[in-house]
Amino acid sequence: MKTAIIGGGISGLTTAYLLQQKGIQVKLFEKNIFPGGNIRTEKINGYLIEHGPNSTLETTPLINTLLDSLGIMDRKIYASESAKKRYILKNGKLFPLPMSPIAFIKTKLFSISAKLRLLKEPFIKSKSNELETIAEFTERRLGKEFLDYAINPFVAGVFAGDPANLNVKAAFPKLYELEQKYGSLIKGQLKSRKERKQRNEESKQSAKTFTFIGGLTELVDAIYLEIKGNVVLGAEVNNISNNDNKYRITYSIDGIVNSEIFDSIVLAAPAKCAISLLEQISDSLSKELSALYYPPVAVVLTGFKKEALGFIPDGFGFLIPGVEKRKILGSLWTSVIFPFRAPEGSYLLTNFIGGSRQPEIFNKSDTELGEIVLSELKELMGVKGSPEFIKIIRWSEAIPQYSKYHAILTDKLEKLQEETSGLYICSNYYKGISVCDCIKNAFATAEKIEDYSKKFL
Repeated sequence: MKTAIIGGGISGLTTAYLLQQKGIQVKLFEKNIFPGGNIRTEKINGYLIEHGPNSTLETTPLINTLLDSLGIMDRKIYASESAKKRYILKNGKLFPLPMSPIAFIKTKLFSISAKLRLLKEPFIKSKSNELETIAEFTERRLGKEFLDYAINPFVAGVFAGDPANLNVKAAFPKLYELEQKYGSLIKGQLKSRKERKQRNEESKQSAKTFTFIGGLTELVDAIYLEIKGNVVLGAEVNNISNNDNKYRITYSIDGIVNSEIFDSIVLAAPAKCAISLLEQISDSLSKELSALYYPPVAVVLTGFKKEALGFIPDGFGFLIPGVEKRKILGSLWTSVIFPFRAPEGSYLLTNFIGGSRQPEIFNKSDTELGEIVLSELKELMGVKGSPEFIKIIRWSEAIPQYSKYHAILTDKLEKLQEETSGLYICSNYYKGISVCDCIKNAFATAEKIEDYSKKFL
C-alpha cells in the first residue's frame, strides 16, 4: 500500500515516520523548501529563538516513545524549577498565579468573593451543551472574576484567542469531559487522577514542559533525517481526485506538473491548504473549513542585559487579561525557562502582539511593534534603555480558532473519514493545536492506516 501525506509540519512528519517504521510505503509533500511548518529555531548573536512554539507538554508517554525511537531522548530538557512561577497582570501590577490551595487563599489576584464563589463549583448541577463557549462555561461554573483573570489570559496565551468565541468541548475537551462525567471540575480533577495514572498520562496542569537543547527544531531535524528519502520539498499539491478508492495527487515543483496514484492520503496541512483539496471529495466541508479563523500574531523577541531590567524575571513569564486593555498579550521569559537561550548576563523575553483580541495591531510596522513592546515592558518590568537584541516574526495566520461550532465541524470531519476509504485528517485544526496533540494524533492516524493496509495484503 502507498500513502501520500500532504503537509510537512510536525503532524505530517510524525505520521510519515511512524508509517515508515511500520513498513508502509509513504511519500510526503511539503510546499516549503524546509520541513517543520511553524517549528523553526534560529541562533542570532548568542540568542536561541523560536519562530513558532517554544516548547510542549509531556502529557502522553507517546512523546517519549517517539523520542526514544529517534534516539534524541538525551537532548530533551525540562523547564527550569525557577520557571514554575507564572504572573498575571491586574490593575497594572504583576501577581503570581496561585499554584496551591494555600497560595490561592493568600493571593491578592482574586477577591474574597471570587474565592468563595469557587467553593460553590462542586454543587452546580447544570451541564454544558456542545455549543457552549469557554467564557460561558467558566462563568457558569467558576464565576466572572475567574474568567477575567485566569481563563481569559490563559486562552490568549495558548490560542491567541478570546474565550467568548471558542468552543469549550473542542478547545478544552478534558474540562468538558470532567463536567459531563463527574458533574464538577473540582470533583473530576480529584477522581480522574487515578484514571490518568492507569493510562500513564498527565493532565496539562501537571505535565512537564520540555524542549531540546538546541530548540524544537531538533525534533523536526531528527524525524526528517529518518524519512528525507520519502519527502518532496517545494511541492505544491494542486489537486486530489478520488476514483475507486484510489487517489491521484497532482503537484508541481518549479512549474513542472507531476501526478501519482496512492491508496490512501493524509491531509496534514493547515485548513487553508486543505480547502481546495477537499473540494473534489466534499464540497460542503471545504466551505465550512474556509470559515475557520487563524488570527495574526507578531512575535517580538527582545534581549536585555541584566542591568537593563528593573524587574528581574523569576518565572515562566506573564499573561495579560483582556480587561487590562494592554497592547500585548504577554511575555515568556524564555532564558529563565530553558538554558542556552541568551548570552551570559542577558535575558531573552518573547513577547506576543495581536491575536483575535487586537488583530489590527499586527499591521503596524516593525518599528511601531518594537516601540509598543518596549513601552509595555518599561511600565510592567521597569525596563531601562533599548534592548541589545530585537527580532520580529510575523504569522499572518497563526493558530486555528476552535469556534462555537468547531465541535460540530470535528464530528463532520470524523464522519467524512469514516465514509471515505483511505482518507485521513491529521492537522492542528482538527483535534488539538499543541505539538504534543499533533504527535498524539499522528500515532492514532498511523494506527488507522496500518489497519487499513491489511486489506491490501
